[in-house]
Amino acid sequence: MSYVAIWQLRARFAAALSAMYGTEVPAYTTLVEVTEDVNRDHAATHRHAERLGSLERVTAERHGAIRVGTPLELADVADLFAAFGMYPVGFYDLRAAASPVPVVSTAFRPVDATELARNPFRVFTSMLATRDARFFGTDLRNRVDEFLCRRALFDPDLIADARRIAAADGCDAEQAEAFVGRAVAAFALSREPVDRSWYAELTAVSAVAADIAGVPTTHINHLTPRVLDIDDLYQRMSARGITMIDAIQGPPQWHGPDVLLRQTSFRALAESRRFREADSRFTDGTLRVRFGEVEARGVALTRKGRERYDAAMASPDPAAAWGDYFPTSDDEMAAQGLAYYRRGDPAAPVVYEDFLPASAAGIFRSNVDADTESVSLTDDSGYDIDWMAGALGRDIRDPYDLYDATAQEAPA
Repeated sequence: MSYVAIWQLRARFAAALSAMYGTEVPAYTTLVEVTEDVNRDHAATHRHAERLGSLERVTAERHGAIRVGTPLELADVADLFAAFGMYPVGFYDLRAAASPVPVVSTAFRPVDATELARNPFRVFTSMLATRDARFFGTDLRNRVDEFLCRRALFDPDLIADARRIAAADGCDAEQAEAFVGRAVAAFALSREPVDRSWYAELTAVSAVAADIAGVPTTHINHLTPRVLDIDDLYQRMSARGITMIDAIQGPPQWHGPDVLLRQTSFRALAESRRFREADSRFTDGTLRVRFGEVEARGVALTRKGRERYDAAMASPDPAAAWGDYFPTSDDEMAAQGLAYYRRGDPAAPVVYEDFLPASAAGIFRSNVDADTESVSLTDDSGYDIDWMAGALGRDIRDPYDLYDATAQEAPA
């Protein structure tokens, strides 16, 4: 019987999740179709369109996003994704964003350049920060924790199988099909009734908190294709009558090298859900929490380049000031040590594989009808990268270390 390697499992997992999400959120299928059209057209008219990845890779590329409630759930996610060759990279504190969200996050992804080239699937994974008193008072925190402790997001047998597959670097074909199917099913939207009053109480804290702890399961919150021209994509989606969020998050559009990550999405759609009322009646209603995000990736910035980026984004008008911080050519970017290029070759940029917390928080918040601010208290929750590594039982890789290693490799 044929053996299925870890990267092949990852590719199957990404494709199967995409197919499932398309049946749940039909507008996502439209987004993928428009993305593919934009990519083909862009590649046909731009000589260097594939400088940050082949058209085949970019078209197949996805990142997902999920949300969990507890350290134990987060540890299960780490074990599950390890079976697909995806490991925690980076720590993101969305509580510190200009639009704060009560979660701390990491991204599970391949860490080796070869594995990224085979299939770069990533899942941005957020955990509810219930210990942060700025969002959760003692009584609410205790009730949230009790609710979360009563649920089981993942079948223990699924996690046990994931550990065995990770240790063996793959599995046989029959096991692979069953395992991928069970893993995908763990992220399907539940049709169990939602307790309306409990969900509303959590929504008063944060719509994201309600999406995590107001329901008994987790689900894919969004699944993101990669596009070569996000501005064109935004216009084409709007022309199709899809309501997009107000802005593209991340660096501005300009005539020099694209850097880091630009993201946008269509507005979260009202999805039919069943509710349990206070008098035990069941009623029909809608929730609006899932959306279709799309991303455009640029060259990875060095620490020096990231300092420039942060300074530019802090200016009153980043688009107008961008040229004061970044040169207009890859040659100058490489010469000034602002971005990563393989062996310093400006023709071989290293693609940015990670995320921007401000952009993530901005998209989270732009896709809810209303949200609340945290109260003015001291944060003594202790959530940081060391805490998360302990909760995961795994090291969290530093993205800069990974880019440093890739930059030492010869151009492909």
